[in-house]
Amino acid sequence: MSTKPVTTIMDERDIERALTRITHEILEFNKGVEGLALVGIVTRGDILAQRIAANIEQIEHVKVPVGSLDISFYRDDLATRLSPEVHTTDLPFDVNGCTIVLVDDVLFTGRTIRAALDAIMDYGRPSEIKLAVLVDRGHRELPIRADFVGKNVPSDANQNVRLFLDSVDDRSAVEIWQASPGEHIGSAPLPKSQKGAADAANVESSADNA
Repeated sequence: MSTKPVTTIMDERDIERALTRITHEILEFNKGVEGLALVGIVTRGDILAQRIAANIEQIEHVKVPVGSLDISFYRDDLATRLSPEVHTTDLPFDVNGCTIVLVDDVLFTGRTIRAALDAIMDYGRPSEIKLAVLVDRGHRELPIRADFVGKNVPSDANQNVRLFLDSVDDRSAVEIWQASPGEHIGSAPLPKSQKGAADAANVESSADNA
């Protein structure tokens, strides 16, 4: 893998401005907060969902429900992934009848979103699902389109467009990285400290449910 990014396309202030704009667009579309819930795809999409929820609370003085969604076992490439990273799904609200805004960091082929839609439907029947992404980099393989987009970023198919967030990565930026031959194209990997904590949480959760 490259040791440094090809370019930085968004810094911390750019990310914050994009999230603020997305927040206002969501509220305008929904005509307020009634029936609204946010669901972020782990990892980093869930952090973005929490930040949008905080923006909504600041504007509307209402806390909207926020959930996190792990799509590891819904991926269409699961059979080819020897050790998929498994996280935790937490939907602390009834999805039936909700207007759900699904939140992700980077929209690429659309396959992650397809998996997320399948996962949500296992929990109930929302009235509608909309998609908010910080970055749309193109190269769609499925007929999936974002409703709320922070930034459209042209990119080569063999490049990684990755979001880094201070709460996870100790810096906030969206960067383009050149992929090495055979390298997986996708989100930035979790730092080792974060991955270790996530693995420990999953072991504990498995023990609780055994």
